[in-house]
Amino acid sequence: MEARRWIWIVWPAFLAAAIMELVVFAFVDPLDMHWLGSPLEWSRSAIYTVAFFAFWVVSIIGALMTVALGRSASDLNGGIVSSPQPE
Repeated sequence: MEARRWIWIVWPAFLAAAIMELVVFAFVDPLDMHWLGSPLEWSRSAIYTVAFFAFWVVSIIGALMTVALGRSASDLNGGIVSSPQPE
């Protein structure tokens, strides 16, 4: 994939991750979070950072799926589009 398409995927995903970070941590205190029943013993900054990158990865996966599903048959087959075989 060319660099321009990667920017089309990564930049909106970055913005979506930033918005998710703002929304989630407006209601959740990072120091009150638990993982598998025990409290996280990380600093607030570490939790914010890990959460941001997790949100970013999820957003990138969603954007990649959108791009993959939006490709045409000619894009996928290198410009070769075949007609159905007669029965």
